[in-house]
Amino acid sequence: MQSNDARMLLHCAVPTAVAGVVAAAISGVFAGGKGAIGGAAGALVVILFMGLGLYVLQRTARSLPHLFQAMGLLLYTTQILLLFVVLVVFRDTTLFDTETFAFTLLGSTIVWVAAQGRAHMKAKILYVEPSSGGSEKASAT
Repeated sequence: MQSNDARMLLHCAVPTAVAGVVAAAISGVFAGGKGAIGGAAGALVVILFMGLGLYVLQRTARSLPHLFQAMGLLLYTTQILLLFVVLVVFRDTTLFDTETFAFTLLGSTIVWVAAQGRAHMKAKILYVEPSSGGSEKASAT
């Protein structure tokens, strides 16, 4: 993983983890222990899904740059559908409070997307490969 990719992942995962801790604490106060577990599980699911998606997207950008935009759209659509499937699968569980799980899942997803947008805007990624310059000028003259 390149340093830009790792930095992007860090700038997205940390705010989402902080939001997950806050959500778990608030859920623990209002819904008890099962609420705290639901909040932590929701944040963990978002970090895993979105982190894996970011990793796949960065690998695609390096190996198949002409498919980057289409892959990004497909990836985000797939992630949202998979998050919906997770909500449906855990709808009737007794392991944790499903309402806090769902709200934490939604909130953590919003935090991740906002953090990713901010990290991308602040990143100084070259979109043109700089040439060596000196050796080409010398051979052209």
